[in-house]
Amino acid sequence: MYGPGRYVPDPTEGIPNVNGLPAPQLVAYHRDHKQTPCPRCSHLASRHKSGQRTLHDLGDVGTGHPVDLLVAYSSHHCHRCKKHFNIDLTDLAPPGAHYTHRVIDLAVRVVSEDGLPYRPASWHLWRDHRVFVPFATLQNWVEAGGKKGARLHERRVSGVGT
Repeated sequence: MYGPGRYVPDPTEGIPNVNGLPAPQLVAYHRDHKQTPCPRCSHLASRHKSGQRTLHDLGDVGTGHPVDLLVAYSSHHCHRCKKHFNIDLTDLAPPGAHYTHRVIDLAVRVVSEDGLPYRPASWHLWRDHRVFVPFATLQNWVEAGGKKGARLHERRVSGVGT
């Protein structure tokens, strides 16, 4: 174990291609239920089908590998409402996102509070937290206030500083 203040070179420094980074550790996460209450009418809805989603999470610095969550989730059909819906995963990640809330919050904090530019912030996230986030994705998160798909107020011209 290395002590504080001791320089340990990063073995991934200088890798020009993302494909050259270490393979992620896969962690299974289960959200596949046979029945669940409908969010509209609270009627018990049966499972229609199952799916799987991969989310990038903060990595394991000890092993030097990133961590990917393999989330198994279920899709349900309510016979009373005649509607299909998925299990709620918004506690893990925003809808349609590839990264968990922990990664998004940390990335926005690194850029906004520490004042790092996007490219060095992307490198910082990889070096210290073993999660690769492209700098353009960081820029989108920061300008949207950390929320994916956030809408600007109609009267405002820019979202900077909101």
